[in-house]
Amino acid sequence: MKDVTFLHPGFFWLLTLLPLAIGWYIWKRKQQTATLKISLVNGFKVKPSLLARLKPMLFVFRVLALSAMIIAMARPRSVDVDSKTKTTRGIDIVMAIDVSGSMLAKDLKPNRLEALKTVAEKFVDERPNDRIGLVVYAGESYTKTPVTSDKEMVKAAIESVKYDDRVLEDGTGIGVGLATAINRLKESKAKSRIIILLTDGVNNAGFIDPRMAADIAKEYGIKVYTIGLGTNGNAEMPYARKPNGEWVYRTMKVELDEALMKEIAEKTDGQYFRANSNSKLEAIYDEINKLEKTEIKELKYYNYTEKYRPYLWFAFGLLLIEIIVRKTVYRSFI
Repeated sequence: MKDVTFLHPGFFWLLTLLPLAIGWYIWKRKQQTATLKISLVNGFKVKPSLLARLKPMLFVFRVLALSAMIIAMARPRSVDVDSKTKTTRGIDIVMAIDVSGSMLAKDLKPNRLEALKTVAEKFVDERPNDRIGLVVYAGESYTKTPVTSDKEMVKAAIESVKYDDRVLEDGTGIGVGLATAINRLKESKAKSRIIILLTDGVNNAGFIDPRMAADIAKEYGIKVYTIGLGTNGNAEMPYARKPNGEWVYRTMKVELDEALMKEIAEKTDGQYFRANSNSKLEAIYDEINKLEKTEIKELKYYNYTEKYRPYLWFAFGLLLIEIIVRKTVYRSFI
C-alpha cells in the first residue's frame, strides 16, 4: 500500500461493523442448522466431518468479501506528481564592487576583498532564478560580466576579481561605479532591477557625482542597496610595495562616507548596511537575499492510477465461491 492514498477514507468506518457481524454469527451459529431433541445422545457421538469443520469458511469468505468491498469504496489510488516551476517575477541584479587598494585591508579575514568574494559567490548560488551582472570600479570602472543567467560565469568572474593598478587607476570613484551598473540595467525588461553597491572609502575619483548617479538610478526605477565595508576606527592598510612586489601594511584610520551611502540608498528606495566583520558582511547579503524575493509559480500535474478494481474482483470471486459451495456442497448439509 506504499504511495497509495484514499479518495473516500470515511468508508473505513464500515469496518467497525464487521466485529459485530462476527459476534452475531458466533452467537447464532448453532441455530443455523436443524436440531433433533432426544433424551440421550450417547449413541450419536461421532467426530465432526471435514465438511462440517470447513463450513464456517463460507462466513469467512463473506467477511473478507465485505472488507474488500469497503476498501474499494474508499477508492485507493496512487498518484504521480509532475511539478513545473515558472518564474513570474524575475529580478536583474548588478553587484558593483570597489577594487581600490584599500580593499586589501586586513580588518576582515584574510582581507576585505577576499571576504567579499566568498560571500558574493554564495549570494549568486542562492539566486538561481535571477540574472546577475558584475561591475568593478576604483578610480575608473568597467563591466566584468554583463547581466546573465549563467551563474558559473558570474562566480568565475567574482573569483577572478583582484586589485590591479595596471588595469584601473587607484582611487574610489563611487559615481562612475554606480553609473556603469545603471548602464547595465537601464534596458532591462525585468520586473525588478537592483544594484548592490559596495565600497570601503570615500568618493575621491571619477568624473560622475554619486548623487547625480543616484538620481539617474531613481529615474530608471533601479533600487540601490549600499554596503559600507570596514571596521570602525583603525585597520591595517596597504600603503607601499616592497621591491619584490609584496605589500607593506600599517595601521591607518578607516575613512568611509556613510552619509553619502545612506543618501544613495534612501533616494533609490534601497537600504544602507555597514559590514565591519566577515559574519556581518554575510548577514547583510542574507538580508538582501530575503528582501528581494523572486516570485515562483509552481504548477503541479497529478496523474492518478485507480487501485479499487482488484478489490472488487477479489470480493466478487469470494462471494461467487461462497454461493456455489453453499448451493452445491452444503445444499442438503445438516
